[in-house]
Amino acid sequence: MIRMKILLSNDDGVDASGILAAKQVADEFGETIVVAPSKQQSGIGHALTLVDPIRVNEVNLRDGDIGYGVTGTPTDAVTIAVYELMDEWPDLVISGINTGRNTGKGELSTSGTLGAASEAASLGIPTIAVSQHIPSDDIKFDEGKIEIDFSASQRVLRDLIQKIVDNGFPEGVDILNLNVPEDPHSYKPIICPLAVRMYEPVVEKRIDPRGRPYYWINGKPYMGNSENSDDYI
Repeated sequence: MIRMKILLSNDDGVDASGILAAKQVADEFGETIVVAPSKQQSGIGHALTLVDPIRVNEVNLRDGDIGYGVTGTPTDAVTIAVYELMDEWPDLVISGINTGRNTGKGELSTSGTLGAASEAASLGIPTIAVSQHIPSDDIKFDEGKIEIDFSASQRVLRDLIQKIVDNGFPEGVDILNLNVPEDPHSYKPIICPLAVRMYEPVVEKRIDPRGRPYYWINGKPYMGNSENSDDYI
């Protein structure tokens, strides 16, 4: 079997359980390197750090291997990995496994998972973004407090990488964006169009102790997606 050089990144942080789950699968297919943001970067999109210095620190991953934490965005992590940390460019980039799905056109610009994937794809590197649905968005920000079972995503990811090894990356495709249900009824992938968006923005205004306003941006499920779209499915 062809042994690939595989770069793994994400937006949940270098110590997130999802990236370790992806690494466990990727290790079966080749040499892996983990380069990801040092901290949670969800919602940062395809942002690139231009006005601050970026530092890279070695991190002891949960499986005992060494990874690299980058004090920047997912895009920064991919850029530094490809141009500085790796001796050769990767054959494949995997962004994820993200805690929570990334569906709809709105996520293309806001998701850090897809930001990392987009950066790799713009360099001509075959790229997979993989995200797993969770029952509550609060779980995403309770990393380490709640055990998340990524086995469904691991199974789908393993099957996909094997297909890439056997047949090559699909012609004319830049990114394969996988969204896996928490408990799928079937492991047969469905190719579907993007939904409009996942959420309808909700802005909550509050007043601080000095009488000045501040805001939280949240969201409620968007109900206008068609039945054949990725988010609806």
